[in-house]
Amino acid sequence: MEQIIEILLIEDNLDEAQLTIRSLKKHNLTNTLKHIDDGEEAMDYIFGEGKYNGRSSLFNPKLILLDLKLPKVDGLDILRRLKSDESTRLIPVVILTSSKEDRDVIESYRLGVNSYIVKPVNFESFAKAVADIGLYWMIMNQNPPAQ
Repeated sequence: MEQIIEILLIEDNLDEAQLTIRSLKKHNLTNTLKHIDDGEEAMDYIFGEGKYNGRSSLFNPKLILLDLKLPKVDGLDILRRLKSDESTRLIPVVILTSSKEDRDVIESYRLGVNSYIVKPVNFESFAKAVADIGLYWMIMNQNPPAQ
């Protein structure tokens, strides 16, 4: 039986991914977290293609933490497909990136992102930001029922 993944972390920087996971784990928010480090594999996972062929969309994550600058498929392309597909449109997506570019922020919101967070440079600030994101989206936010 497939495991329900609550958080899908799509991040190619291993250090930032480990820091994100550590911060979420500290707040007991990583029981069912999956980390993928390239955009193409992330698309395959979400849509049950490639090596994830046959994976059911019934097991889509409750939250996607998405970096913009990814190998193979860019984060904006992932967001575009997520928000244009009926089976994934309602999954909350939080962009977690180092880009402060106005065009990235504007395009992300135009495509339907739920939140856009610029990664703090400071270690403690980054860890706190990730914990706050996890607590809000996993505990406080009310997601629509699975369809």
